[in-house]
Amino acid sequence: MTTTTAEQITTAEQITTAEQITAEKRAPEKTVTEKIVTERTGARTEEAAGVISGARERIDALDDRIIGLVQERMAVSAVIQQARIESGGRRVNLSREMEILAHYSDALGKPGTALAMTLLELCRGRV
Repeated sequence: MTTTTAEQITTAEQITTAEQITAEKRAPEKTVTEKIVTERTGARTEEAAGVISGARERIDALDDRIIGLVQERMAVSAVIQQARIESGGRRVNLSREMEILAHYSDALGKPGTALAMTLLELCRGRV
């Protein structure tokens, strides 16, 4: 039967601590800025974090343009609806909406249909 002495436990702890200190010396400590950049982007390297940050800025700019275009589409749709109502027609033209759904579906697949439905809902605002 083997017994573990306090001296053996202390020695094992010292070896583990020494190994950790050696490993920490080998791996350079990241700067605060590096930690923030990689944590914010989910990247593991500064280079990848830079690529991701740049691409995200581009996406943000594209999103701003898309929002502006959707708002413009809503305004044009309101003009069409008003003209249709004033001429005695209905506010919504279902055959036209089917064309729009088909157009988005052909271009983007099933998610395109969902996007078109959202756009149509936004543009059906009350006149």
